[in-house]
Amino acid sequence: MKKKIFEKQIKLLPKTIEWCKSCVISNARPRIFFNKDGICFACENKNYKNKIDWDKREAELIKLLDKHRGNGSKWDVIVPSSGGKDSGFVAHQLKYKYGMNPLLVTWSPLKYTDIGIENFDSLNNSGFSNIRFSPNGIVQRKLARLCLEELGDAFHVFVLGQSFFPLNIACETNIRLIIYGENGEVEYGGDKNLYNKSHINLFKDAKWVSNYLKGDSSIDGLLSWGFKNKGYLKEKYFNQSDLKYHRSPSHRDLKKCGIDRYYYYSYFKKWIPQENYYYCIDNTGFKSKLDRSEGTYSKYSSLDDKFDSFHYYFRYIKFGLGRCIDDAAHEIRDGHISREEAVTLVRKYDGEFPDKYFEEFLEYLDISKKEFWKIVDSWRFPNVWKKQNKKWVLRHPIK
Repeated sequence: MKKKIFEKQIKLLPKTIEWCKSCVISNARPRIFFNKDGICFACENKNYKNKIDWDKREAELIKLLDKHRGNGSKWDVIVPSSGGKDSGFVAHQLKYKYGMNPLLVTWSPLKYTDIGIENFDSLNNSGFSNIRFSPNGIVQRKLARLCLEELGDAFHVFVLGQSFFPLNIACETNIRLIIYGENGEVEYGGDKNLYNKSHINLFKDAKWVSNYLKGDSSIDGLLSWGFKNKGYLKEKYFNQSDLKYHRSPSHRDLKKCGIDRYYYYSYFKKWIPQENYYYCIDNTGFKSKLDRSEGTYSKYSSLDDKFDSFHYYFRYIKFGLGRCIDDAAHEIRDGHISREEAVTLVRKYDGEFPDKYFEEFLEYLDISKKEFWKIVDSWRFPNVWKKQNKKWVLRHPIK
């Protein structure tokens, strides 16, 4: 294990990996909670969701929207958007069902896919204005490499922008309402303290925001360490303006703008990813891939970034949890497949190596295959992996 661990979630790895008896998630997922019967928090929440009075939740939503509703002369709600099915569902409903005037805000992925650009354009062409920001390419590539080596996730630089760019734009445009899609902690299993919350308070819930970002909501500590220890990082490449949107606005600026929270649409509407997909096919021109995404069986999730699959692959290396597990676990809870079917899918696809854009990924990060596999092996922990006949295998595979 490395002497300096910036990925603070690693400290949460349990000594023994156990699997939810209802779905296919394990207790290696950071912050997840299992009850005494071996059922994960997300499955417990499924039963709770089925008892929710969704008409009452919709009334809460309308009350919230009425508080912020403009007269058409300005945007009145920010929807962070990739152009995908989930943000498309949120934006389209807010505008065409509830009469809001959304501004879509997009932090560009590391490297767009063709279908990602097509869906991005299609959503905007269905009646939306969008502000898209593409960060300094040199800075983004250097940060992505640093995050891969020290956090086990090159995608982390995208997550920073996805989290903080909408807040910055909210301050700059004086739009006080921000609505994301689903709360991943609730939908996929995470912090049980978020069980029944409509929003994240940027001041009171600052610790959770930090936990979500691998234990640290700031890029600055990692970057400062990198300048001293990484030969490929040069301070001359990093103007503060280039890093502005990788950071949250200060609490002072947020208070000045009257922004203290952001909301989750999944609190107000029962969140079913497959139904979001069909909704966007009909309403925003959304298209799925012809073939399945690497590491899973679905064709409609995380389509916009060529390197998105490496985020899930490294999550599989660190925690034994790949892309397929998220898809299958949610579809069990939605009643679309059985646990037995899900286990078969997980055994077949979870942890599949994303070969399609591998060469481009190496070129983007400026690393060799030898360096890449060295990084991979540096993130294998004995709680999760063991050597068997000279090959790495999961210590506690799903049953």
